[in-house]
Amino acid sequence: MSRIFNLMICSTIFIFLLAGCGGEEPESSQGQVSADQDQKPIQIYTTIYPLYDFAKKIAGNQAHVENIVPPGVESHDFEPTVQDMMNLNKAQIFIYNGAGFEGWVEKALSALNQSKLIVVNTSEQVKVLGDESDHSAEHGHEGIDPHIWLDPNRAKVQAEAIKNALVQIDPAHQTYYEENFEELTIKFNELDQDYKDLRTHANRTDMLVSHAAFGYLADAYGFEQIAISGLSPSDEPSTKELQQIVELAKEREIHYILFETIVSGKVAEVVKSEVGAEALTLNTIESLSEEEMDEGQDYFTVMQKNLETLKIALQYK
Repeated sequence: MSRIFNLMICSTIFIFLLAGCGGEEPESSQGQVSADQDQKPIQIYTTIYPLYDFAKKIAGNQAHVENIVPPGVESHDFEPTVQDMMNLNKAQIFIYNGAGFEGWVEKALSALNQSKLIVVNTSEQVKVLGDESDHSAEHGHEGIDPHIWLDPNRAKVQAEAIKNALVQIDPAHQTYYEENFEELTIKFNELDQDYKDLRTHANRTDMLVSHAAFGYLADAYGFEQIAISGLSPSDEPSTKELQQIVELAKEREIHYILFETIVSGKVAEVVKSEVGAEALTLNTIESLSEEEMDEGQDYFTVMQKNLETLKIALQYK
């Protein structure tokens, strides 16, 4: 009975949310929203940490930005709660990665009042890796790599999409947003140059990673990603594939396995044991912990830490 009661409560809340969505509002087309004249902060929700970081840096004091995925939570498996949906219904801008990363977004958007909401799919203008027949990859096509932000130049395109949304909703502060975006662009360009320098001075180009999250980084700078697991940390290789990875690592004399900070699979541990490789940490930056954020870390500091890790793994000279 308690389960039925809980389901009834959740259903009632969801119906209430939908009823709120259908309330009388001045007619407007999607995204045609202006910031309040009394300068209330623009309400922005994002889905992953990099987009949260970019939005905060570009919007500055003109917006309140929240990331819907709690700090330290694995983003691949996240599902919004009823309270999350109620919060999203109050948003003015909703920013997500796309490329199939957030499997819940399409369903969530269908329950929101989009006449009051600017929806930003930050991967729309980015050439994604994977199925070349569908670059938008909104339905999470198998083989599509959604980890776009790990290439600084593609991340810059995502940040520009955020800037454009802010200008759309608040044209009075266009210069402010554009100046903040230009400051961000300088940081992206500096980061890009640092990774180009890594490629120039790296003694090797192959990196053995716990899961295939670093394809964009490899693509941008000419590295080879050897992944133990697939695009999701929950994907695992077959016994035969695992043996092939072990043999390849031994053949190439790979001395380091790059594990993630949030997820470290048992399969990767097996490879580490079989190959005798040392474990290093490479951060996908999908989500930072509260401790990391309290320390003042952000997308750029973590990308620099990744750079230092890769200098070891790729034998920077």
